[in-house]
Amino acid sequence: MAKPAKKRSKKAGLPPGSLVYVGEREAEEVKVTVFEYGEDRFEESARENLEDCVSPREESAVRWIKVDGVHDVEVLDRIGKCFELHPLTIEDVLNTDQRPKLEDFDHYVFIVMKMVCYDEKESKVTAEQVSLIVSSRMVISLHEGEAGVFRPVIERLRTGKGRLRKMGADYLAYSLLDAVVDNYFVVLEKLGDAIESLEEEIAADPTPETMRSIHGLRREMVLLHRWVWPLGEVVNNLVLGDIPLVREPSRLYFKDVHDHIVHATDTIETFREMLTEMLTIYLSAVSNRLNEVMKVLTIIATIFMPLTFIAGIYGMNFEHMPELRSPWGYPLVLLFMLSLAVSMLVYFKRKRWL
Repeated sequence: MAKPAKKRSKKAGLPPGSLVYVGEREAEEVKVTVFEYGEDRFEESARENLEDCVSPREESAVRWIKVDGVHDVEVLDRIGKCFELHPLTIEDVLNTDQRPKLEDFDHYVFIVMKMVCYDEKESKVTAEQVSLIVSSRMVISLHEGEAGVFRPVIERLRTGKGRLRKMGADYLAYSLLDAVVDNYFVVLEKLGDAIESLEEEIAADPTPETMRSIHGLRREMVLLHRWVWPLGEVVNNLVLGDIPLVREPSRLYFKDVHDHIVHATDTIETFREMLTEMLTIYLSAVSNRLNEVMKVLTIIATIFMPLTFIAGIYGMNFEHMPELRSPWGYPLVLLFMLSLAVSMLVYFKRKRWL
């Protein structure tokens, strides 16, 4: 199950721009990888000294600084000073409970989004915050852990396939956004399979565990909607042309990402409606099962009522009861009681109560 919002109490009362990490990942070491590329060249290296990463060595080159781990406040502070980032930008990077958003500064664009994955072992959705800082010739990506969804982008840079090396930093930002959004559909496919299994379970034999699964999936959908829907607004702002750093050739690609986000949002809404209907069906199935049980118990009680009445009469210890001295009294009373029970069953059957 996806985790709810992280606690922000540690930031209470601090002035704006205070660098405090709000998140859960604190054990891993911060890893900085630099990719520098042009149409005919590509370099990849791990860096510890951030001061020499400020700008690409060649005028036409694009530099991507990939930062895995945002829990080290000192490292993030150095990144902010090296690249002249606003203190509020670094504060938002450290606060991993941000809503997806876009902020346009003088020399860079700051984008926050959620990268979601599906944990096969735990059967739950996990989310990590991804921050992008995009300038004219450089992109800085910062993620809580290692961003596995970016591996196809890295592979395209290494092999030189596609147009990635021929385009600018805005196209690289598009590629990273597209990788995150494409992974939404992988997660939605897994959730769709889980919903399909629940449908079959409800149709066959629903249990209390089924209801817990439905509530868990509904909660996943609420969180997914919270993470995916605002990203549509972010990308739409990039499409509209109000951001100078996004050039005209790249806007068409951002529009394609926006269409994918709309599709993902519609899928999430569809799944939410399906889960709501499944909950209604489950409650109806449980109610029908209870009604069937009550009907059987009521019929049994109804059949035994007259039999109990007869047995109660003959259980009274009166001396003058003619049937008590008759040798056929006992079997005749039993036969009468059996006939009465059979007659009632036939009557219930004709009335379709059974």
